[in-house]
Amino acid sequence: MAKEVLQKNDQAFSSRTIPDAVRALDHHKHSMAWLPVSSKWRSIRKISSTQLFTAQRLESNQGLRKQKVEELLAYVEENCKNKRAVDIGQVAFSTVLNLISNTVFSIDLTHLDSNYAQEFKALIWGVMEEAAKPNFGDYFPILRSLDLQKIKYRVEGHFHKLDELFDGMIKQRLESRKLDNSPSSSCSDFLDAILDYKQEDGFQLSDPDIKSLLKDIFAAGTDTTSSTVEWVMTELLRSPEKMAKAQAELKEIIAENQPIDESDIIRLPYLQAVVKETFRMHPPIPLLLPHKAESLVELCGYIVPKNTQVLINVWTMGRDPNVWENPTAFEPERFLNSNTDFKGRDFELIPFGAGRRICPGLPLAYRMVYLMLASLLHAFNWKLEDGLKPEDVDMEENFGLTLQKAIPLRAVPLKK
Repeated sequence: MAKEVLQKNDQAFSSRTIPDAVRALDHHKHSMAWLPVSSKWRSIRKISSTQLFTAQRLESNQGLRKQKVEELLAYVEENCKNKRAVDIGQVAFSTVLNLISNTVFSIDLTHLDSNYAQEFKALIWGVMEEAAKPNFGDYFPILRSLDLQKIKYRVEGHFHKLDELFDGMIKQRLESRKLDNSPSSSCSDFLDAILDYKQEDGFQLSDPDIKSLLKDIFAAGTDTTSSTVEWVMTELLRSPEKMAKAQAELKEIIAENQPIDESDIIRLPYLQAVVKETFRMHPPIPLLLPHKAESLVELCGYIVPKNTQVLINVWTMGRDPNVWENPTAFEPERFLNSNTDFKGRDFELIPFGAGRRICPGLPLAYRMVYLMLASLLHAFNWKLEDGLKPEDVDMEENFGLTLQKAIPLRAVPLKK
């Protein structure tokens, strides 16, 4: 069914049903994630893809990713010396936040031991959680203006805080460019690129377009990547024999004390299988973003009326016993002799969607997930905090637009 929607009838289902929550500050009118497929959507997606996610851009930023992971390892090493537990999700979030902020603004937004990243994460999760809540305004559009549950009001508060940050960065950059008399052709980061793009003939990026694009990049990039790292580490700590296999593979391929290089990942099939299995069981966006039928469509013998909302439940798809043997068990081995991938071609595993609305940040996300995980597993052994037994690890999930671990994973790094 997912293949029918996202491939065969991709064009008919390419638009979004807009939750009332993301109408806050008219975000849906400017956001790449929520705009209908149109010339504006294509222009915004093109600039984000060409400036951030092409093979050339990803290659040129490889050193930055390596630097941020080295900073992560240094922080974990300090905790290791002091026998302190590490909040895996939080340090992964801080690492990705600084990676994205350097790519966009050429600065770190936080330190790994700072509370700022925690506050930023709470802000992002606040938006994700509110957008996924059952909302009277979604079921009864006539009630939208009343905002009876104050959902849109709370999202507006979150958006205002993000916009304050972005407004300050944009203002500072524009003032700096005036003082330096910088030519518009000398783009050094993503903010320079979008400010210059705004000045080109043809489509103009407005200030709301820029701020919505930045919100999309920071929200999607930080939350999904860090939660995936946390779920992988959780599953491995619950299955010590799987962690041992992943570490043995790393030891065989990469010398002791040797940093992980992105080119090493292709030689680590078991680690790749671990990540795929985690995407199967804990997809970052459990229902993807909602699709909408642009016209009346026949789908597998059913008539889908125009404007119908269509949800792709990838969380359930990953646990379908008709597709997966022993679906509730964490078994990376199922992927070792399989060509199944998560990049939108194999519809039994589409954690990032498929078709024209597939997540454009996928190439960056999986590189960072692999690099962080391989580095953490190769540099340290790990145990659960306070003598917690693997079988006692809490696996409760928090559902929003994205999927979070309800109780953060805290693990103690040990010297090898």
